[in-house]
Amino acid sequence: MKSSPLWRSLLLVIFLLPFLDPAGVSAVEEEREPAPLCAPGVYMNGSVDCLPLGPAQYLTEMAKIGVTFPQTPLPARPPDPTLNELKFDYAVVEEERAPIYQTLGGAVESNTKNIVRKTIPGFNYVSYTDIVYQKGRQYFETKYGWMSSRYITPTRTPTFQGLEFTRTPEGEFGWVLNYFSKHGEVETKRTPGYEQYDYTGHVLEHLEIVRIFDTQTVGRWEWYMVGPDEWIIQTAIAKVTPDPTPPSGTDWVRWIEANLYEQTISVYEEGELIFATLMASGVADFWTYPGKFQIYEKLPITNMRGMFADDKSDWYYLENVPWTMYYDERRALHGAYWRARLGYPQSHGCVNLSVGDAHWLYNWAEIGDWVYVHDPSRKTPSNPDK
Repeated sequence: MKSSPLWRSLLLVIFLLPFLDPAGVSAVEEEREPAPLCAPGVYMNGSVDCLPLGPAQYLTEMAKIGVTFPQTPLPARPPDPTLNELKFDYAVVEEERAPIYQTLGGAVESNTKNIVRKTIPGFNYVSYTDIVYQKGRQYFETKYGWMSSRYITPTRTPTFQGLEFTRTPEGEFGWVLNYFSKHGEVETKRTPGYEQYDYTGHVLEHLEIVRIFDTQTVGRWEWYMVGPDEWIIQTAIAKVTPDPTPPSGTDWVRWIEANLYEQTISVYEEGELIFATLMASGVADFWTYPGKFQIYEKLPITNMRGMFADDKSDWYYLENVPWTMYYDERRALHGAYWRARLGYPQSHGCVNLSVGDAHWLYNWAEIGDWVYVHDPSRKTPSNPDK
């Protein structure tokens, strides 16, 4: 009987099997060329025909936390600078019970019969609309009469302004503050913490805006990554964490958020962050209380005065305070022309803002709008009895 072709093939394989070289089977695979290194770039998708190592690996790792080269700017713009303009100039009163004269002549001659009133003791600012030079001295026309430069000193109104946003930015950002640095400047480090003396030589300017790409806790402090291999301690930044989600238990579509821990203001409308800036809240015992409040009064200009200490040592009088919005009894958001520095607690309970930022908020806000005051550290008492 003739054997079939299939049986002949099987017999041939069995016969040749001892003579086959296993190494020869894999020789084809060994002859394949290895995949080349990827060109420097970002490779977020793993299905590439190159090896994303070296510069490509570094760029990809940075891109995953939001670092791009060049760095993507915030979707923001500076507000209108004319918001800083006021009808008044201001001067600090240097002497208690300084006289205010009814006429310029009375002030020049120091005519006691021409005195209409005297300033109060304590922290005292007056506004003026005109300056006249007489007999080698300046005389200021104030709200109640004329005052001599013997008693008051003109001051400059700070012009700091926050940012308007075209959309909610991705990730955190903040303003650099050099108030608490040892040498009056903020220099970045290559690693977080003080264990290594690895400063970069890159000094950040006061009030410079930086993006925050990563956070690490070292000891009791958080450290922020503000650039590739550049870190600064949390005390050197007033941070904003964009969150357009309404506060818990609310369905607000527009509100002002005051962060007591970071000393920042954020404004939200229709699910987007539209404005952010620095503030100065109340110091201990004169707390700016956390809570949810509504604006109940708006005043373009108002005088403010008060005292809280039993010995009246904290008496203050502030003339023509601009862009005031009351929201919690006598606590208000308002412009503070006397505040040269913002970003840490300083007030008697109000939320102090630059003149330009207070003007921006005043234009945007309406009676009944919500103000959400909170302290992420939970150290600020919420009970007014405390």
